[in-house]
Amino acid sequence: MEEMNELFYRDEYAREFDAEVISCQKGKKGYEVALSDTAFYPEGGGQPADRGTLGQVNVLDVKRRNGEILHITDAPLEPGMTVHGVLDWERRFDHMQQHSGEHILSGVVHAQFGYDNVGFHMNDEVVTVDFNGPITWEEAMELEDKVNAYIWTDAESRELYPSEEELKAMDYRSKIELKGKVRLVEYPGADLCACCGTHVAHTGEIGLMKILSVSRHKDGVRMEMLFGGRAMKDYDRKHLLNTEFSCRLSAKPYETGEALQRVLDEMNAMKFRMQAMNERYYAMRATSIPVGEPVIFFNEPGMSMVEIRKFCDYLISTGKVKTAMIISPKDKESVNYVMGSADLNMRDVGKLLNEELHGRGGGRPEMVQGSFQAEAEAVEQAFRRAVKA
Repeated sequence: MEEMNELFYRDEYAREFDAEVISCQKGKKGYEVALSDTAFYPEGGGQPADRGTLGQVNVLDVKRRNGEILHITDAPLEPGMTVHGVLDWERRFDHMQQHSGEHILSGVVHAQFGYDNVGFHMNDEVVTVDFNGPITWEEAMELEDKVNAYIWTDAESRELYPSEEELKAMDYRSKIELKGKVRLVEYPGADLCACCGTHVAHTGEIGLMKILSVSRHKDGVRMEMLFGGRAMKDYDRKHLLNTEFSCRLSAKPYETGEALQRVLDEMNAMKFRMQAMNERYYAMRATSIPVGEPVIFFNEPGMSMVEIRKFCDYLISTGKVKTAMIISPKDKESVNYVMGSADLNMRDVGKLLNEELHGRGGGRPEMVQGSFQAEAEAVEQAFRRAVKA
């Protein structure tokens, strides 16, 4: 089978075909089957391999090795037999949409900024492209508009196989010295680039492009994007989420951002009010401590770990007591705790109590926190013994 003349190049829309099994050998990941011709695209150029079936066996992967295309199958096929191949067309067409869209974006970026595509990867979820120059989010959104506008012109793609002399005279993106038969893929007015992948015949088949993210990468940027069916599925998921937010926030669909910000502002204001209330509560509770009491134990049901830590810190930092333990029961047989002291090493106390009360936790010499598998009364007794109160 002549390279660059396989069925997946002669007819990128071939979904089924018949071919002769040339050879079949046991490999590391299955059986390696060579055919007289094939519509199965082998992994290459950033595009994953096709999958499907050959007769009754599954094609798990496709690779080109030493110029020969090998179909990795889950069962052997008899050399000399004629086999009927069927592609997983949904997967192949998705790859054609993603790969074609990437070409158009790369061409638009090169025309506008002069940057090169220095990295392209396509997996089952997202397409990533690396460019060797900076692009802001605002610029990326402008690029998205330009790419979509071009897609909607339904421009027809072209495949060119120039001679060596013709190739030298041609101006195409990412031009490097190439040897042997070279295939150029052109989207007129948008991109011309050497490529071995499969592509849509008309840009309208791509349908839609959506850029998901732009992040700094090495000396340039990395973009994550979706095309075609993937972009529509992404839109559907986000539309459903936004509709749910709209209902929950009692806001119009295009006003959920503002509504969410109002909720966040209200929550922050409530946190400040709660913090002020807690500080007043800490001060009130501190008035119940007998004058000169060096050690205090408080049981505070309903308080979070953050709150009991702040309470303990308040008692020690204001000099109300020298040593304090605050607990908050998690259930009948376990509690969260914080212990602090101005003059004792609470790490040592914590280790002792963790062993006695089946606890976990740690911290600094002046303050430790964690949890005990014990009732509140047992915790208080063990604490007072440990600090010799």
